[in-house]
Amino acid sequence: MKNVLRFAILILMLSSSAFAQKYITKNGKIDFYSDAPMEKIEGKNNQVKAALDASKGDIVFQVLITSFEFKQALMQEHFNENYMESPKFPNSTFKGKINNLKDINFSKNGKYNAVVEGDLTIHGTTKKVKQSGTIEVKDGKIIAFCKFNLAVKDYNINIPSAVAGKIAEQVQVTVDATMDLKNN
Repeated sequence: MKNVLRFAILILMLSSSAFAQKYITKNGKIDFYSDAPMEKIEGKNNQVKAALDASKGDIVFQVLITSFEFKQALMQEHFNENYMESPKFPNSTFKGKINNLKDINFSKNGKYNAVVEGDLTIHGTTKKVKQSGTIEVKDGKIIAFCKFNLAVKDYNINIPSAVAGKIAEQVQVTVDATMDLKNN
C-alpha cells in the first residue's frame, strides 16, 4: 500500500506543470528471459505502471514482483520466495530521465532513439543505469521500448549452487509500455 501511495504521489508531482504532456499506463509489459545451459526461464508481467512527463523527460516505472507469470507454477513460486523474496521486496522501480529529450518530437508520429538514465531498484538494491531504447509516438500514444541485460548478482539476488546451471547470471529484460495522454 505504501508503494501505491508513493506511485500516486509521483504521478501528482509529474502533473504539477500546467501545460506539460503527461502519459501514463497501468498495463505496461516487462518480460525477462534466462538462457542457462540446463533450463530456459521466462517471466512475463503485464501490470507495469509507468508515467512519462514529455515536457521534462521524467520517466518512472513500478513493477509488482508477484505479477510476473511463468509457464510453471513451481517456477513462479521459487522466483517469488527464493530469489526475489517478494514479501520483503514487493516492488521494483525505475526513476529517471530521457537524456536526449530534444531529439524526440512528441507531437509527430515516428520512432525516436532514446537514452534513458536513472535509478533502478530491484530486490532492495538501487543502481544507476543508462540504457538506449526507443520512444514511438503513434496517434497520440507513447510506446517506450527497451531491451537490455541485467546481472542478477548486481542486485544481490542469490542463486544457490544447486541450481546454478538452471539460472543464467545475466537475464535479458524487455520493457514495452504504451502510455496514453493523461487527462487533467
